[in-house]
Amino acid sequence: MRIIILGAGQVGRSLVEHLVSEKNHITVVDTNADRLQMVQELHDVNILCAHGAHPVTLSKAGADDADMLVAVTNSDEVNMIACQVGQSLFHVPNKVARVREPGYMEQNQALFAKAAVPVDVLINPEALVTQHLKKLIRYPGALQVINFADGLAQLVAVRATTGGALVGQRISALREHLPAVEIRVAAIFRQNHSVVPDGDTVIQDGDEVFFVAARPDIRLVLNELRRREKPYKRIVIAGGGNIGARLARVLEDDYRVKVIEQDMGRCQYLSERLRKTTVLYGSASDRELLLEESIESADVFLALTNDDEANIMSSMLAKRMGARTVITLISNPAYAELVQGGSIDIAISPQQATIGALLTHVRRGDVVAVHSLRRGTAEAMEAVAHGDPQSSQVVGKRIDELPLPPGAMVGAVVRGEDVIIAHDSTQIEEGDHVIVLVPDKRDMQAVERLFQVGLTFLL
Repeated sequence: MRIIILGAGQVGRSLVEHLVSEKNHITVVDTNADRLQMVQELHDVNILCAHGAHPVTLSKAGADDADMLVAVTNSDEVNMIACQVGQSLFHVPNKVARVREPGYMEQNQALFAKAAVPVDVLINPEALVTQHLKKLIRYPGALQVINFADGLAQLVAVRATTGGALVGQRISALREHLPAVEIRVAAIFRQNHSVVPDGDTVIQDGDEVFFVAARPDIRLVLNELRRREKPYKRIVIAGGGNIGARLARVLEDDYRVKVIEQDMGRCQYLSERLRKTTVLYGSASDRELLLEESIESADVFLALTNDDEANIMSSMLAKRMGARTVITLISNPAYAELVQGGSIDIAISPQQATIGALLTHVRRGDVVAVHSLRRGTAEAMEAVAHGDPQSSQVVGKRIDELPLPPGAMVGAVVRGEDVIIAHDSTQIEEGDHVIVLVPDKRDMQAVERLFQVGLTFLL
């Protein structure tokens, strides 16, 4: 594919990193020459230092024959206008824009239409992070929860801990503990190294276990891998920005929610728009405030400001003072690697959430969804099997006959409304949604090729 990426910030650079190894022709546009130089030193891409929304810029970047325009600059307006110019002047077939301002998103159906601002795919990081956080709160103990096939199946990451019934036992013991539940352990990461699981693999304390199951069975499996967790009730959110406000709004009907915000004007804004949430004026790093608000009885403390250092410090303080689970928003990927698993239980990267949504729309084959796992080191994909045994490399094949890269594993097959947990003998049929976990993202291209239909089917 010929792809133009507008914006060489963290999201733009991460997207280049994911796509450059797949023989895409990529041009990166930014007004910051230093950022562009950094990208070109690391990757074989074209760069252009100019304003991304200008017609001359897009012409120089190759918009005349581009397959896709991905606008992820720091300006919503630049991203929107770039898509407008890309459509009006160059007829770029696929236009993706990152838009963060809630005011635009509230009018998205009318605003982002072909006759208005022609954006084919709209990415809103705040909405993506909010959805992710909501699922983590719904499933205490989970590190990551991902929906496939409209939520019929889920991929869940959990850190196995001493006290869980299966820790110290073989994976095959799952069937003895949960005879009525179908589950597939799709990957295990042990001390940052991938372990290819089979029935004889022993689950160890500290293992990061990825498993696939039908949505109703998720809680049962979590309880086998960890000590039984009580449902969350009391939620404290540090930061009343876009993400904090969104999360409070979706949680306040089911949980007791408090928001700590240090801007008085923002506090007033939140108090007028949140019905059941308690809004507190102050700093989440203020020990006295946390004591006063009984932080030791909080089930979840979420640090969601736009300052990584402030988030880390307030999270460590809240954990030390007794908060049960601490979730921290961290934009710098290096910080996320350092802090998760210590005082901070879960580190969330808005960039990785955005990348997962973007990758879904730039992958080849009939790919429904792509999700970035473990802060970008692994990926999970949902692809639809099309064709017949003559034109497809997967239709009519058993799971153990698929030429998957080493370590890659099919977790489940969704056929209509049925979730079929994958076994070696499971045969893939036309129309199946196949969920594949790929521990090394460099193997994604090979997996995508499996789901591309041959010429005989197209004819």
